[in-house]
Amino acid sequence: MTGSYSVSVKRSAEKELRGVRGRELRRLIEHIRALAQKPRPAGVEKLSTLERYRVRQGDWRILYEIDDGARVVTIVKVGHRKEVYR
Repeated sequence: MTGSYSVSVKRSAEKELRGVRGRELRRLIEHIRALAQKPRPAGVEKLSTLERYRVRQGDWRILYEIDDGARVVTIVKVGHRKEVYR
């Protein structure tokens, strides 16, 4: 399902984003904004243990949930690939 979704970012994910600098931060924000138009883009992976999805941006991962009924994408966690799944 595609279309216009609203994107919300959990406070903990906002805090994680504050630790990212420069070009990587801009790319992550662009990726997050793009989820509003296409919440399941090419390359998305559904995480098997949770009702969450993951997209990659370089060495960074964006974990999020989708509520199709309310048309909301919630960014749950943003982190480096070595640490994001812990």
